[in-house]
Amino acid sequence: MANRFLEILKDKILGSVVKILILILLIAGGIWLALWLMRGTHMEVGTNKRIDLTPTQIESIRNIGQWEFLSVKDEELVDTMVRGFISDKELVRIYYGTLRLGIDLQRAEGDWIHVDDSVIIAKLPPIQLLDRNFIDEAQTRSFFESGSWTAADREDLYKRAYQKMLDRCLTKENITAAEEHAREQFTMLLRSLGFEHVSVEVEKSHRK
Repeated sequence: MANRFLEILKDKILGSVVKILILILLIAGGIWLALWLMRGTHMEVGTNKRIDLTPTQIESIRNIGQWEFLSVKDEELVDTMVRGFISDKELVRIYYGTLRLGIDLQRAEGDWIHVDDSVIIAKLPPIQLLDRNFIDEAQTRSFFESGSWTAADREDLYKRAYQKMLDRCLTKENITAAEEHAREQFTMLLRSLGFEHVSVEVEKSHRK
């Protein structure tokens, strides 16, 4: 009787072991099959740092229009003299003016601003004289005047003062300074829009 009981117990234990081994094999086989199916598959979690510039944003920037980067004040003393048969006459006038150097974004052409991967690239129009009527005629005054002078005479003095101011203020050094200020301020503008990497260039100015 005892021997029979032991045989039954052994059979149950053996059956349980076999079941456990089969379960382990099934689990191992399932894991192997899953790994085999996933071979060559790569999963990566990252952050897309690319920022797109919309047409609306580009148009808003263009609508800034004229942007001043350097202001140069100047005063010029211009004189003229006419020797007469009886007496000479002389006119000396002082002219004051402020020349504003900057860019006009309305002149930007084509793909002047675009995003290349994570870098925004902007090519600005050349530095120009924003206001050609830079002489303040309200401040213009005669320093010395003798004899009578016509409107044409005074206009001639005005033109000479105008050209002197251009020659004195619209220099290579001032244009270069304005270009540098343009790069700095435009870079700050674009970074405020969320762009970390910015490249700004200014087209070279061809003075006429």
